Amino acid sequence: MTSPLEIAANAVMAISIVLAGRNNIHSWWLGIVGCALFAVLFYDVKLYADVALQLFFIVTCAIGWLQWRRGAGGAPLPITRVPARTLAWMCAIGLAATAGYGLMLRTYTNAYAPFIDSAVLMFSVIAQLLLMGRRIDTWPFWLLVNTVSVPLYASRGLYLTAVLYAGYWLNALASWFFWRRQCKPVHG
Repeated sequence: MTSPLEIAANAVMAISIVLAGRNNIHSWWLGIVGCALFAVLFYDVKLYADVALQLFFIVTCAIGWLQWRRGAGGAPLPITRVPARTLAWMCAIGLAATAGYGLMLRTYTNAYAPFIDSAVLMFSVIAQLLLMGRRIDTWPFWLLVNTVSVPLYASRGLYLTAVLYAGYWLNALASWFFWRRQCKPVHG
């Protein structure tokens, strides 16, 4: 059965994620509220990497909010791309961190699906860092995270969350196209 906490967390985050995809600064403060609710929810179902992720999101939502407001030289931060070489090392670090954290969770906790849960954590961190910098490359990472998250959350009985993450997958795809129209070319 879906709990009131799960409903509230998903309602707030759905609004936040749609606003992020529309390049709207209000996604950040709503993200802080939604992540706090999700941290409690994930703790209750023993998805500890997801709890850590929500705490990370709370901090990065505050930083992202400031970055989007100020940008470079006081102007709003433009949407840009990350060089392919940078993306390659970010992926390598994400895979290594997934393996290390997954092994730690498997060894020292009663975590459910420690390596899958860790992949959601690590690649969400990468996606969030890219989102904070208004990098269009955030959206393929969110597609990956949402693809893995849907069956993970369904397996823990978080059916509403799984359905909404499927919706987030669609939002990430639409947002990728929306941001492409606004993206500034990389110089250098």
